Amino acid sequence: MTWASGITEWIENDTAYISVVFSWKMQAAFQRAAWHKANGLKVRVGGGGAFYFQHYLDGVAEYGGRVDALVRHNPEATKASEGCPVGCSFCTVPNIEGKTFKFIPEFTPRPVIIDNNLSALPFDYQEFIVQKYIDHGIFIKDANSGFEPRTFTEDTFHLWKKINKGAWRFGFDEESEENYCENMANILQGVRGPLKRVYVLIGNEPIESCYRRILKVIEWGCEPHVQPVMALNTLEKKPMIKFDWTEKKLKGLTRWANRWIWRTVKFEDYKYNGG
Repeated sequence: MTWASGITEWIENDTAYISVVFSWKMQAAFQRAAWHKANGLKVRVGGGGAFYFQHYLDGVAEYGGRVDALVRHNPEATKASEGCPVGCSFCTVPNIEGKTFKFIPEFTPRPVIIDNNLSALPFDYQEFIVQKYIDHGIFIKDANSGFEPRTFTEDTFHLWKKINKGAWRFGFDEESEENYCENMANILQGVRGPLKRVYVLIGNEPIESCYRRILKVIEWGCEPHVQPVMALNTLEKKPMIKFDWTEKKLKGLTRWANRWIWRTVKFEDYKYNGG
């Protein structure tokens, strides 16, 4: 399940295609586009990372169009829908794909499914996806973007556990979501801890609030995967600095959580570069 490094390119006939996932890869994408154009090729650039920087491409490449670049990023990946109705401010999906689901019933089942919000899909379409996997004899190794706690029910769990052999992923992005997240954790009680992976956004609330959310995830028997909040249009891979955070504190808490140091050392006793 190896992913490309956030940017991938290929040539078909007289056109070079460049797909950019992360905005901080946009400068490299521009350089590649300029190189292809200088070598006489037409150039088309797409992907979420290029969405906010289309003006970079003026005179060098065309932006967008319906091109299936997903398998270029990971040949084991697929998606059965686009869009998400939640509309999180830190997510590019509402701007790029919209807040209304678009179904892709002709999708090919593969071990990695990257739909933005599986449990918010209409239940009959969820059943369709699961049955298609069953019919193809394929299991999910990674439901990459995971499930939405607000819409995750016992029925959701019993349906998807037929094919999901990987982690159960969901997000705990702010304190107001605690009850929904705890309810999902309770539904997953019988699942081993390492297979309950919770994306915990940090930096979007004060340190105490973010740290408390991480501790709650651990208390529920799940494993936190911490992600510092980043601007949607950043050209540098650096987190936003808000409230009482510093970049060093963000990196320290991220390392403590994502390297499983929390299993043996309390954060207040963890000595990291930045104090």
